Amino acid sequence: MTQNAALSVEGPTPEQRRMGELFWKQGFHCCEILIFLGLEAQGKTNPDLIRATSQLSGGIGFSGQTCGALMGGALLLGLYAGRGSAEEEEHPKLRLMTNEYIEWFAAKQEQEYGGITCSDITDDEACQVLARCPKVLADVVKQVKSILSNNGFDWKHGR
Repeated sequence: MTQNAALSVEGPTPEQRRMGELFWKQGFHCCEILIFLGLEAQGKTNPDLIRATSQLSGGIGFSGQTCGALMGGALLLGLYAGRGSAEEEEHPKLRLMTNEYIEWFAAKQEQEYGGITCSDITDDEACQVLARCPKVLADVVKQVKSILSNNGFDWKHGR
């Protein structure tokens, strides 16, 4: 059975459906979607945080620079392992987890698309955003969840 056939039989995961809803129906972009997923997994909302990530879309202000999914994945790791107040300490493995994520993202996107900028991944074409970004997002969620799990974090429970 081909991968496409397997996908059509099994259908999208709940997270993939939610990503589609956030993108297609609500108009959010990569970084915002990833933060929405992390917050929702923890049963939280934070419109200010979503608003703050909005200018990371389209490669920072739609400039085509660093991919919003790359930044969103790093922010997700911080959401789980970073510090939120002066009294809190960041998790001692946060920087290692972030480096692992960045190395994975760079290797994967450079192999598939030739680089890690939004322009590299989308070829600066709207049709490529629709074709490529959902897969990039799904891969990022899977990788971030794996890194978190391997370091003792539960996707459904934040700090």
